[in-house]
Amino acid sequence: MVLRIPRDHVVYSFSRRHPARFTAAPGDSVIFETVDALGGQVVDETTTLESIDWSRVNPATGPLYVEGSRPGDTLIVEIEEIEVYEKAFILAIPGAGALPDKSIRPSVKVLRVVNGRVVFGGIEVDAKPMVGVLGVAPEEGDVPTGTSGFHGGNMDVAQLTAGTRVYLPVFAEGALLALGDLHAVQADGEICVAAAEASGEVRVRVGLIKGKRPRYPVVESGDRYLIVAFGRDLDEAAYRAAEEAVSVLMRAQGLSFEEAYMLSSLVVDLRVNQVVDPMKGIRAEVPKRYARLEHFLYRSA
Repeated sequence: MVLRIPRDHVVYSFSRRHPARFTAAPGDSVIFETVDALGGQVVDETTTLESIDWSRVNPATGPLYVEGSRPGDTLIVEIEEIEVYEKAFILAIPGAGALPDKSIRPSVKVLRVVNGRVVFGGIEVDAKPMVGVLGVAPEEGDVPTGTSGFHGGNMDVAQLTAGTRVYLPVFAEGALLALGDLHAVQADGEICVAAAEASGEVRVRVGLIKGKRPRYPVVESGDRYLIVAFGRDLDEAAYRAAEEAVSVLMRAQGLSFEEAYMLSSLVVDLRVNQVVDPMKGIRAEVPKRYARLEHFLYRSA
């Protein structure tokens, strides 16, 4: 039997103060029913930005209590399947996105997801369903679901698709996993501040690694591990991603800092996740040829 969490059980921040109404054991599969990033408020293209309750942005379904997880552990979230519904939307907001200085009119465009394509007017784009928000309770305080951090959150990593694994540091008993903000497709950068926003369902399998955890969320995608870093600007996010990648190569290859620093220029790719959220996102992609999962995890103090 697969546990199902209905879409009316949502949070708007990641926090250890949120009670977990659902519990799973390592190895269990869980279906999260999700509602789109604006909480179902976009009815059609006549929906105005003034009519939207912005306090209901980025609802994350959960939280889920994972038995046996304790601070210092790693929560494994394997994304098994993502289903996005046929209706999606995208919007342009004055003062938001990568071009905030441009004079634009508020715009909402309704999209259709049909036969593996996202229909944008007369243009078709290949669908690539992904999870925008996925995280656990942070070490302290409340972090809005619209931003990211060490706990995960609104990472907007286009590689968070079916078949990937996410490794999250656990800061609170039970981990308190929540997720949402599905996109039918999103390009790196998420330039206009939104992607193909959709409601849907995500099935994940949860697991644990005891006694050690990553510094940042790590995504296992194909032949690479992705270090998901963040910062107030792209420079800070790139610094954090590069610093951790160099540290991983030092551990994996037994190199000095200088040697790992140089090797990183040859084998590590820095790529942009998004440039539009309160914390900007950069990922460092480290090929599995040069490091194993164990080199991204650190023993708890």
